[in-house]
Amino acid sequence: MPDTTPAELDTALQRAAEAAEAFGAQSPATRARQIRAVADALDAAAGELVPLAMAESNLSEGRLTGELKRTTFQLRLFAGVLDDGGHLQATVDSADPDFPLGAKPDLRRVLVPVGPVLVFAASNFPFAFSVAGGDTASALAAGCPVVLKAHPGHPRLSARTGEILTAALAESGAPDGVFHVVLGLEAGAVALRDPRVKAAAFTGSVPAGRALFDIANSRPAPIPFFGELGSLNPVFAAPGAIRARGPEIAEGYVTSYSGNAGQLCTKPGLLFLPADHGLDELLAAESKAVAAHKMLNERLHEGYCDRRAAVTEVPGVRVLAEGGVDDGAAPTLLSTDVATLLANREALLEEVFGPLSIVVTYASEDEARRAAEAFEGNLTATLHAEDSDAEFAATLVSRLRDRAGRLLFNGWPTGVAVSPAMHHGGPYPATTDARFTSVGTTAIDRFLRPVTYQNVPQNLLPEALRDENPWGIPQTRHEPR
Repeated sequence: MPDTTPAELDTALQRAAEAAEAFGAQSPATRARQIRAVADALDAAAGELVPLAMAESNLSEGRLTGELKRTTFQLRLFAGVLDDGGHLQATVDSADPDFPLGAKPDLRRVLVPVGPVLVFAASNFPFAFSVAGGDTASALAAGCPVVLKAHPGHPRLSARTGEILTAALAESGAPDGVFHVVLGLEAGAVALRDPRVKAAAFTGSVPAGRALFDIANSRPAPIPFFGELGSLNPVFAAPGAIRARGPEIAEGYVTSYSGNAGQLCTKPGLLFLPADHGLDELLAAESKAVAAHKMLNERLHEGYCDRRAAVTEVPGVRVLAEGGVDDGAAPTLLSTDVATLLANREALLEEVFGPLSIVVTYASEDEARRAAEAFEGNLTATLHAEDSDAEFAATLVSRLRDRAGRLLFNGWPTGVAVSPAMHHGGPYPATTDARFTSVGTTAIDRFLRPVTYQNVPQNLLPEALRDENPWGIPQTRHEPR
């Protein structure tokens, strides 16, 4: 697929800018209907889209079929958010001449769309974090036109998905110019600098994400850049948990770190075990039993091989299971101790994108706590513990909470539920703003901003704030006592 030309990019950005006011002014119910139309169209095109994704990603039909289902589910989930209307946080604070601090004016606050959003698609989820993925779904639900920078790993799938999405929006009455797909590295960088773009979202590597973040913040008028960059997702197993169900933990860990060839942002990169865990043979055997799997593309495969070599060569790191890399990538499992980890933070506390993980032994609970304090930000942190580990668990939870956006107990971080309570974010470098999520219904908050109207006549107020409430959405009202 040819890269988008400068003239084509300018047209896309201009059409998005021109569509912003009309799209943002639509009622939530109208946008809900349009988003459901997109979901229906993608479901209807599954027989065409899944084979395209298979050809460009090395992912299986079953995995991609499930991912497309997740993609249309989350579109409909955001349509449900619009049906409710509470996301606008409409607040009516009526005038009060007897307010304790002096006469208070009529104040009405609501969230409004930020304007055109630039979305950078990810490689490892060709549907769910790509053209019609969560960033696009939440931006459209917020009332923001989207310019989607396709990932070079699946250009034909991106273009076709974009065509289906654009046609569904048009047929359901969305303003012209609400959605565009652009291709090419330069197109993404140029669009990010363009003043018509008011926010951006990204899922990818730390170097690429940081470079784009710096562009967004160096503009004459900086814009929000919501980047998901990198995560180690540490797992800590307390002594009582190992005594009670060590083999179960070992098997679950291998399944989690090796699944999808380790190409998930929530893959557990390190497992902390007490020094006397006795699970090395089982961990090695489980890892060796997992077949090699082709990675998404050759660039990622080469990057994995380079990082694997660098980590394996660190003094004090030993190999439990070394998978081949000639025909895809098979799991590689390494082992070390906390002292070695802390002495080699730069090499060992950096994400390896692929089926590699490290077992780290701790000699005492204090050593485990020091290891937990060594981490930067993560999407997840997991603790396996029993009732007998209560004191140890309590001190670990407080440390892990400060370094992760999602805490798991007796589970595994791979698998991110698309639900209202999900938070898929975390302190840097997991994301560029730990307050926001890219999964779940509150992802819409990234693309809305508050505006307060003071003493504005009813006929000039937005529908969401009028006393008659024509949209029928929730309004929080504060009346004088």
